[in-house]
Amino acid sequence: MKLNEIDRNGTLQGYVLVKSCERKNAKNGSVYLDLTVSDADGDVGAKIWDFKGAPEEQPAVNTVILVRGSLSVYNGQPQFKIDRYRALNENDNVNISDFVPSASFSGDYMYEQILGLVAAFEDAQLKKLVGAVLKEYKDRILNLPAAFRLHHAVRSGLLMHTLSICKLAVAVAALYPSVDKDLLLSGAILHDIAKSEEFNLAPTGLVDGYTVRGTLVGHLVGGAMLIEEIGKREEIDAETLTLVEHMLISHHGIPEYGAAVRPLFLEAEILSALDTLDANIYEIENVLKTVDAGGFSNRMWALDDRKFYNHGRKEIQTEVNL
Repeated sequence: MKLNEIDRNGTLQGYVLVKSCERKNAKNGSVYLDLTVSDADGDVGAKIWDFKGAPEEQPAVNTVILVRGSLSVYNGQPQFKIDRYRALNENDNVNISDFVPSASFSGDYMYEQILGLVAAFEDAQLKKLVGAVLKEYKDRILNLPAAFRLHHAVRSGLLMHTLSICKLAVAVAALYPSVDKDLLLSGAILHDIAKSEEFNLAPTGLVDGYTVRGTLVGHLVGGAMLIEEIGKREEIDAETLTLVEHMLISHHGIPEYGAAVRPLFLEAEILSALDTLDANIYEIENVLKTVDAGGFSNRMWALDDRKFYNHGRKEIQTEVNL
């Protein structure tokens, strides 16, 4: 079902993802449900009027349901009136990835690309360490988003963000001979690995909150801790572990953004800058794709409350060349 298409009777039937659902009271005293639903084409506001069911009978957030209803315009915005709905059953052939934002490339593809970079390492200790971590965490990171609400908050967004930084790191190392390419890539590959322990995931595979450990420890320190554990098990030398751990705990740059310490060697500084660069590019492109040429975006609190201008010289694309 495409939410922006209406048949000649004005009715639609198909599967949608329930992104939010609030129980409210109408002016006439009846109960209605105020929802946000989506399909592959985007989000739309929806209503179920005169709802007589119990709270446990209303559509569950982060589930896919089959709906029938009509699409209209209210206050200049599309609104979907749901007349009937039901939960999925064993006869429904639904792929959840069709209903949630996902990376442009599969997790398997990006994982193999990263493994190829590790295979080319000249440093045997770093190759052993990074390879061991990737092997142990493969199943946890293949479809993992990179964030709750901000950059790369899509299925497999973590690997998309990671591989993007790796490509940037390769280019930087080629330009500056002083850069230890293997060390920089090791930090790039592992810097967000502990997000696999930081996030709670909804049935959709998207992040819907943080674990207790994620809140109390976070992925920077948590990442350094798991690197220490795996590194000792793999008999990686202490100096190598210290360098990699420092890159993880400092990659947010400053304490105000969560860094335990500021970057204190060249590759750590580069990693922090590339992490910020890739995240900012994603955020800016993502907002500008909805802005007409010659217009400004809304203010973006995550980017110093700036609003960004679409100059129109290039088409805005959120895909990367991985």
